[in-house]
Amino acid sequence: MNLSIRLRAVVVIVLTGLFLTDAVGGRADAQGLSIAAASDLQAVLPVLTASFEKETGRSVTTSFGSSGNFFTQIENGAPFDVFLSADIDYPTRLEVSGSVMRGSVTQYATGHLVLWSRNDSGIDVTRGFAVLDDARVRHIAIANPEHAPYGRAAVAALRHEGVYERVRPKLVLGENISQTAQFAETGNADAGIVALSLALSPAMKASGSYFDIPTSWYPPIVQAAAVVTSSKQRALAQQFVQFLKRDSTVRLLQSYGFAVSR
Repeated sequence: MNLSIRLRAVVVIVLTGLFLTDAVGGRADAQGLSIAAASDLQAVLPVLTASFEKETGRSVTTSFGSSGNFFTQIENGAPFDVFLSADIDYPTRLEVSGSVMRGSVTQYATGHLVLWSRNDSGIDVTRGFAVLDDARVRHIAIANPEHAPYGRAAVAALRHEGVYERVRPKLVLGENISQTAQFAETGNADAGIVALSLALSPAMKASGSYFDIPTSWYPPIVQAAAVVTSSKQRALAQQFVQFLKRDSTVRLLQSYGFAVSR
C-alpha cells in the first residue's frame, strides 16, 4: 500500500471515530426524562409533558402510581429523574435520606377530593356522604390509605362526618387514585371518593357527576416535586421542576381542580 492510500485510510478511520463519538455523545445528551408521578396527575400531566418536550426537544417518560409505592422504589434505587408526589412528606423524607437532591423539594399544587358516581347509577351524589347509606350503594371505591395520600384523605373525610365505621364494609380499595376512579367509572363500584383532577378529565366529566367534599373535612393534600439524586439528567430534571411553577402550567393545573399557591 502506497503512502497516499495509507493516509486516506487513516483519515477515514479518524473521521469515522469522530462521527461515532459525536453520535454517542449526542444520544447521551438527548436522553429523555423519566418521571414517577402520582396518579391524580394522569389527566393533566400528558398535556404538560407534551409542552415541555416541544420546548426542550427532549422526550419524557411517565410512570403513574401511588406516591407511597414510588417512595419505596426510589429509596431502593429506582432509576427515575423526577418524583411528583401527592404527599410532600414522601419527597421530604427522601431528601433527609439523600435519595432526592437537597433543596429540590418544591410544592407545586394541593389536591382536592370529590365523591363521584356514574350518571346512570341512579345515585344522587349531590346529597354528599348521606347518599352512602343508600341501599343501592353497595361498593364505595377509595384509594388504599396505606400508601395513597388520597386514600388517607378519604378516610379522614369519612371519619370527620362520622360515617366511616358504618360504610367501612362497603369500601373497595384501589391501588392508587387512578385505579379507584376506574372502579367507579366502570361501575365496579357504585361511587368513589376520587381526585377532582380525575373527575374533571373528559371521560369522567362526560359520564358522571360529583359532590365537592369540603377541604375542612380532611388534611391538605400538599403535592411536591423533587429531583432524584441518582438521576443522570439532573439539569433537565431541575428544569422540569421549575417548569411546574410557570404561569401557563399553573393555569393548566388549576383548570384540573388543583389549588396552586404562588
